[in-house]
Amino acid sequence: MTFNALKEKGMPLEKQIKSWHDIVKRPYKRMDVDCYTRTRQILMNGIETEAWGFKHCFARKCEDNELKSILAKIRRIEDMQQTTVNWLSPVNQTVLDTTLGYEQVAIDLTAWLAQNEPDEYVKETFDFGLLEDFDHLYRYSQWAYLYEGTNPDDILQGMTDVVIGRPTQNHHNDNVIRLRKHYDKNTASAQTKVNILTLVSGEQQTHNYYAEHGFMYGNDDLKKTYAEICDVEEEHVTMYESLIDPSETALEKWLIHEFTEVCNYYNCYTDEVDKRLKLIWEELLSMEIEHLHIAADLIKKHEKRDPEEIIGTEIVLPCHFESQKEYVTNILENEVGKRLDENMDYTTIDKLKDDWASYDVQEAVADKGAPSEKAVQLSIATLGRDIVCADKKLVKKQSGLLEKGLERKAQAPNTVSVADYERMDNVEIYDFEEEI
Repeated sequence: MTFNALKEKGMPLEKQIKSWHDIVKRPYKRMDVDCYTRTRQILMNGIETEAWGFKHCFARKCEDNELKSILAKIRRIEDMQQTTVNWLSPVNQTVLDTTLGYEQVAIDLTAWLAQNEPDEYVKETFDFGLLEDFDHLYRYSQWAYLYEGTNPDDILQGMTDVVIGRPTQNHHNDNVIRLRKHYDKNTASAQTKVNILTLVSGEQQTHNYYAEHGFMYGNDDLKKTYAEICDVEEEHVTMYESLIDPSETALEKWLIHEFTEVCNYYNCYTDEVDKRLKLIWEELLSMEIEHLHIAADLIKKHEKRDPEEIIGTEIVLPCHFESQKEYVTNILENEVGKRLDENMDYTTIDKLKDDWASYDVQEAVADKGAPSEKAVQLSIATLGRDIVCADKKLVKKQSGLLEKGLERKAQAPNTVSVADYERMDNVEIYDFEEEI
């Protein structure tokens, strides 16, 4: 593959201001859209939000009026792009529908990034977070059916499994131990830089979506589930952003942001199956190529550096979406008991000390029960078992996975036990088709 974004021609900045008619596009159709078209739309909303927010943060600490002027011009374009992308969601797509899409993004994106990450420590961090998003999908799937009668596979289209992961109640950590070792900007590959920023953007947008939409349901337990998982997403943003070298200059970070946008739009364009959306990705890619050129020129002017030293000469493909069931199952079976240690590394449940910092957090937040556990309890009470969408052999392993993945200390008082999952093993998996 040959695509050096620094040598490609982009859309001139003066032509990037659009009318409201051109900014607001026709949304995709809820039930007809390919699930990975939805995930691309969700991710690119997060990528654009991150780019816009970064430029505001940069401007607030920038004394150079030339840079502030350029930031202001491009920032407005980023805002228009974000509106275009975000509003591709149809009005009849519920908050829970979209939530299942967000978790499908997190699982299949993180799995792809982990398998294409050259830094082993970064890869391990991706794999660790993967199992937490996997469990979030499982918890939200209970609510999607119980509250709205939605078969999770109507959204996931059979591409992503719904089954227990590392239990959500065990995701609540002392946020200090979420901090990871950062890469060295002088030796890290462009792929590592783009991979991390892509995932940070996606997780940050997931946090924001849950924070801004979780209150829209009247059921208190469902609202509390959004609050609980929103808190975990904050931890994820903390964890992934800490992988970034803080010594990168503001201009360097600007260049990496623009390159990340270019890479993701290029990936969206090459993979998209919807012809209308493919044209949108192509146009936004052209706009971002020009933004990248501007950032590259500023690096040359102000830091006397060759931008290729920072981002290389080849495009990175950070957001190729395809089913990751086999990879995720392997990580699930082998790493469900992994935990964060207090030295920016990893350990396992059996090696945790009694004074592990996260126990205090877990005891505090789950003092009156974990909403994520209530979601499964309600499914059992209503249907006799949980909502799952996976191969029967994997579903039968749920009790064993919980046995390996649930901490013995600081359990929520309403924890669904290993014995409960063993009993569900003897209940037929819920068949959505029979209901019809």
